[in-house]
Amino acid sequence: MENKQIVDEAALLELKADELVVLLQKGVVDRDRARAIQERIYHALDKGSLPQKIEAFKELDAVDDRLELLNEFEFLLSHHQLDSKASKKYLLQERLKKGLIITIGIIMITLGMAMIIMPAPPYFEMFTVFYFNQNDGVTLMDLIALLIVFTGVYLFLSSILKKQSQ
Repeated sequence: MENKQIVDEAALLELKADELVVLLQKGVVDRDRARAIQERIYHALDKGSLPQKIEAFKELDAVDDRLELLNEFEFLLSHHQLDSKASKKYLLQERLKKGLIITIGIIMITLGMAMIIMPAPPYFEMFTVFYFNQNDGVTLMDLIALLIVFTGVYLFLSSILKKQSQ
């Protein structure tokens, strides 16, 4: 008997939801009122035990999971309004971070190239890894400079190529 009552209440709820959809499609309600109705429904679902019952009985596949995440995301966006100041501040911070990493990369590339071009101090010259001739070769300082250059190139390219959508 109790199950019959729940089924009847569920059928009544579906009927009322269908009526609400028909009224909204006719354009009887303006946009502000529709949003207020939507918020009332969201609050009623949050306060009641309906979401727990729904979660207990339904088995979701991947598509339903994605739709549910989108609905939750829409709910969060409707309840937490993002103003343009916050978004501009976030974008400015991201651009500053990106610009700083690009600047550090350029400085590291320049520093590494300068270390390769400039003559090395005598205490680094004694650590020659590979000799070209009796007086010249690849020194430890050259290898460190190459490491610095490659790190600078990596930082520069990774910051430029990272998420072009921003």
